[in-house]
Formats: sequence, structure tokens, C-alpha cells
Amino acid sequence: MRKSFRLSNRVPNKNLHIDQDDFREFEPFEGETDVIPRSTAPGTKPLTVVGVDMRKDFNKANHYATEYVTNLLVVRRAKQFVIDITFNRPMVPQDDFQMEFLIGEDPAANKDSLVVVTFRNRRSTSWSGKILGTRDTVVSLGITAHAKAIVGLYRMYVAIAVANGMQRTEKDPKTNLYVLFNPWSPDDEVFYPDEVGRTEYVLNSTGLIYMGTYEQVSERGWVYGQFEEGVLDACIYILDICRMPIQNRGEVTKMVRTASALINSQDDNGVLVGNWSDDFSMGTAPTTWTGSTKILLQYHNTGAPVSFAQCWVYAGVLNTFLRCLGIPSRVITNFNSAHDNTGNLKTELVFKEDGTPDERNTRDSIWNYHCWNEAFMKRVDLPPKFSGWQVVDATPQETSDGYFRCGPAPVIAIRDGELCHPFDCRFVFAEVNSDVIHMVSDRYGNMTPKSVNTTYVGKMLYTKAVSSWGPEDITRTYKYPEGSPQDKQTMAKAEEYGCERDQSDLPASKLSIQISAQAGFVGEPLKIEATFYNQAELMKSVRAHLEIAVTYYTGVASSVPFKSEDFTLDIAAFQSSTRVFEISPQDYVSQLGSNSSLGITVTGKSDHEEASAVKTISLKLPPLNITLSGRPQVNQEMYALVSFTNTLSFPLTGAKLAMEGAGLLETQVYNYRTIPPMGQISRKVGFRPLKPGLRTLLVLLDCENLPDVTTIVEVKVMP
Repeated sequence: MRKSFRLSNRVPNKNLHIDQDDFREFEPFEGETDVIPRSTAPGTKPLTVVGVDMRKDFNKANHYATEYVTNLLVVRRAKQFVIDITFNRPMVPQDDFQMEFLIGEDPAANKDSLVVVTFRNRRSTSWSGKILGTRDTVVSLGITAHAKAIVGLYRMYVAIAVANGMQRTEKDPKTNLYVLFNPWSPDDEVFYPDEVGRTEYVLNSTGLIYMGTYEQVSERGWVYGQFEEGVLDACIYILDICRMPIQNRGEVTKMVRTASALINSQDDNGVLVGNWSDDFSMGTAPTTWTGSTKILLQYHNTGAPVSFAQCWVYAGVLNTFLRCLGIPSRVITNFNSAHDNTGNLKTELVFKEDGTPDERNTRDSIWNYHCWNEAFMKRVDLPPKFSGWQVVDATPQETSDGYFRCGPAPVIAIRDGELCHPFDCRFVFAEVNSDVIHMVSDRYGNMTPKSVNTTYVGKMLYTKAVSSWGPEDITRTYKYPEGSPQDKQTMAKAEEYGCERDQSDLPASKLSIQISAQAGFVGEPLKIEATFYNQAELMKSVRAHLEIAVTYYTGVASSVPFKSEDFTLDIAAFQSSTRVFEISPQDYVSQLGSNSSLGITVTGKSDHEEASAVKTISLKLPPLNITLSGRPQVNQEMYALVSFTNTLSFPLTGAKLAMEGAGLLETQVYNYRTIPPMGQISRKVGFRPLKPGLRTLLVLLDCENLPDVTTIVEVKVMP
């Protein structure tokens, strides 16, 4: 077989479970034949290592790593950590030694996967080291990993230079250490400029994810659990599974882009399987998850993708991955998020000539909300302006460079329409800026645009506020005010970069429709008003149509409309007319399933004018109550009493009560076959807090025929 001239060896891409021997314990210098170490100092015995103290408690506190549940040392790049070496005798000036740090298979100095740190006059590699002090036979060393060091699990050796070679310590897994990104260091690409932000975006292990509609925002808690036992190894395992080259794991842009592909399993055996149906019998319903820990540990233990996820689950797990490795990150919700299959700025909703929605010919969709992530980083591949928050999306929607992934895309590039920069700026721009075009299809399949709405998509973007359990509106970081000079300039620039908009010259319609609805609790009657406005000088006779259907949050109807009605109105010149529709619980309750959204569509036609309006409402859910008791102190008994009353007129089936709290309680799930009308469930769960500080307990109730209900409670745990 002929030898390949392309690669002499395969690129190392494995970090965990390296079983090979790195070195011989004694390695003679070139030309030496003696295999027994000889002392460099006459009259003294050879220097040997008796013990290594990784100073875990001291270093973890200095490196903001005390929360990680692991027996190994965790440190961050560009910050000194301390190791104590105990030798067999006090050192003398002739003694020379070095520390060696290895990561991955086949480590090499020219790839920064083999790092040598010296403490005498010999030149070190990229890491620095110094002797901080000596106490008899103990030497304290200060070592600083380079600001661009590879992130992951390192093996460590002490190598002593003797007269005829290098004598190394044995391979010892207890001296392995993790090196992570460092948002506290200005030299690191992930540096975040203020402490309050670092506390929120790196250290906070519980968050809020916003859902619902822009007029009726709801929220659910999510336990990121980035410090829980096994999660750090699971995150490194994800990189091993995708065979990401070890040498690239210090570059945050590559790390984040890889993660956006690997959190979904669409094309690379990644972490999560998506499912937007109502059948979750082969796995766990997305609404049942309370956090990321169980998902990541299951993936690491089995190597098989975990079922199932929807957008907020992808975003929650990706947020855990990023924060675990030290990258500042947050979950974003875009309300009225366009999913345009053609990659332009036109989201086309198609109607038939009689005013009913044409589901068969509608390819685009508008999600009530869509969740993605932002990661904070310096974009060394772009001009300085584009550093900062970057959009990263793990939900598999469209391929990017052959994989289902998205980002990192600079948020400021989205806002300013500078869509030529990597990665996937055009796709994200369309999600927040697409025009909604109402098309009418005739019997021959010809489509004619009837109206264009430029303000419906990207109505509002939310994320959890810093140091608060409320939302922060970040819409203006993505887009200028609609219709402002800056907005017009942005849209013009986006068109220059190939984003196609609808240029139809449509006359201003004299007929318009507005839908109003007051969303009550599930099981209550609904009142919907459709108001038609006639801005013409003559009376109009309007033929109108209304449809109401239970919808997924993706904007897709989960069933046929439960109400469909044709009606007519006569509207005087410059007047309005309102039609009121009373919807009884019996009309919609049986179709809800795991959805709480109702999609309302109203169309109207008069002479040669047509108008349409759509609206989504989210129904409110009965509350879930939680009370804590006991002594809030580490290892002291505490109790959580959870109660729920089914105030609805129908039984709830297949109920799952789940609770989880980082540093408080591992995931607990309790099943209830049926909760009858006005029936109550109550569960008292005991636990012992594992960590001090401000902790959060999340509780969730998920049923087959009712959307999930969540609540969170905070407790300050004393040491």
C-alpha cells in the first residue's frame, strides 16, 4: 500500500479516556546508554518526587470554580494556579525540573497539546511558571495557562532533569486538571466586562425561558446545572463524539459553532432528538424536562441521542454547555419568529379565494416564539465592531455548511444589516425582520399578494434580566424602531447583500381588520371580537370568514379548526363594525392536548378589496404551589410541599410532577394517572442541600391534556 502524502497521522480528536502511556518514566538523553538516573549534583542522591498537592480548594476559589462537583482541579486560562511539589530532599541550585501538561491523544508541542513549563533559565512554551516559595522539601509553584490554551482535561507530570535524562512521575489520574475559558481575564476571548454580568451569564445555574405570545408572555424555569457532577465530562464527551480536533478547542468561535451542531442529532448523532408532534411515547415529552443535567448525563452514559426536544430544550442544554466551559451565555426568546424556507425576507401566508387558509400551499411559518442562545466573545475573525453577543441556535431548522447549525452570528451585524459576515447572519436577520405577505391562491394555483405587514415579525425579544427574575427587553439590540431612518437603512443594506423583499406596489386598502381577545384560564368561555374598518367614502358590504384552531407554538394548527364561520357585514363609510364570537369550553378543551394556544384567522372581501388578520392567544393555566420548610443549611433536612388543584371541568390524565434544584435536589419525577375535576394532589419531598448560597428549586406539572405548569422558589442555604 502506498503511503499517503497528505497526512502522516490522523488529527487527534479525543480528550477523555486516554489509555495510552505518554512517556517512559525515565527517558535517557540522546546518546546516553545508561538506563539508571544519575544525580546532577555530586554527593547527593537523585531528586525525586514524593507527592503532589493540587491545592484544589485554594485554586477553585481563586478561579471561580468552587461550584464544580468533581474530585479534580478546575482552573481557568490566563490566571495563575498553585501546585505544591514535595521532593525527597531540599532542592539545591543544580537541580532542574519541569511541569508537563498533556491533552488528547498523541500530544505535540507544536500543536499546544504538550505544554512544558520550566522554572530555571530554560525557555518555557506558551504557559508560564515561577517558584513562589520553598518550605524544606516542599516547593510551591505558580503556573498560568496561556489565554488561548486548549480547553479540556489535561494530564500532568513532573519531570526532573538528571545527569543522563529526564525522570518523570508516574501517570496519576488524581493530578489531572480541567482548563476552562476565563471570562474574568481581559486576555481571554470570552472576557465579559462586569462582575454582575459574569455572575449571571457564567455562574448562575438556574434561569428563565420566556414563552407564550408577545401580548401574553409566560415563562418556565430551567435548571442549567452546569456545575453538577458529571456535566463537565459530558460536555467534553460531546466534543469527542463529533471528533473536534483537540488543537481547535481553544478557539471559542469554533467551539461554539461546533456545539450548535452537536446539541441536535439531526445529522451527527448529537445530544437531542427533536419532535414537534403530539406523540412522545418513545421518549420524554419536551415539556417534562426541568433542566439539562439529566439529558447530558444520559447522553454521556449511553452515547445515544436523547428523546425529545423542542426549541427551548435545545437552548437550555446549549446554555449549560457554554456556561460549563466558561463562555458567557444566555437564552433569548424571539416573539413572532419567522421561519422562511426560501431564505429571503418574505414570509408568505396563503389563503384560498373564499378566505380560508390554504395550508397545503403555505410553506413558511411564523412561530409564536422561538428560543436561541447568545454567547459573548471576541470575534478575532472579524473587525472589532462585531465582537460581543453572538446568536447561536442549536434547533435544527436549516443546514449551514452541510450541518444543522446556526451561528455564531454577531447581534450587531443583524441590527445593522451587515449580513456578509460569518456565520448565518441572513437566516437570523429573516427571523426578526421578515415581511409577512398575505397571498391569495386561485383555482389554477396562481398566487397574488394582497397585503404586506412589515411590523409583525420580531415583535419583541426577551432574556432573563441580570440579578432578577424578570425579563429584559433586548429588541433594540437586534433591530431599530420600525420605520425609523436607521431601520430603513438596515433593510436597504440587507437587500444589497441579497435578501429579497416583496416589491409589490399594492394600493392602500380601504378595508382593514383588527382581532381582540381576552385570554382567560383554560376551561373558561372566551370572547373574541373582530372589528372591520371601512375607510372608503361609500358603504361596503363585506363577506367575511373566521377560523379558530388549536395551534402549536410553531404556528401550525394541531387539528382542523374547531370553529369555522362565514358571515357578512354592511359597514357605513368611515365607520367600523364589530362581530362578537362566544366560544364555550366544550368547543376547544377536548382538542388542547399539550398546547395552550389558539390561532384566530379572520378574512374579509368587498368588491375588489381584501383584508386579513391573524392573532394567537395563550390560555392561562391553574397555579402550582410550593412551600419550603426545615433548616436551610448544608446537609440539614429540608422539605418541599407541592400542591396542585385541578380547577378545570375535566380530568387531567398522564400527569407527571417533577422537581429539581441545582445544589439542592436531583431530578425527582412522580406519576399520577388521573387528577379529577377539583381534585388535588400533594407531595412532600425531603432533601438535604449540598451547597451553600442562594439556591433555586424548580417544580413542574405536565399532563397529556394540559400544557406544563412550572413554578420556582428561592432559598438561601447557609454553610
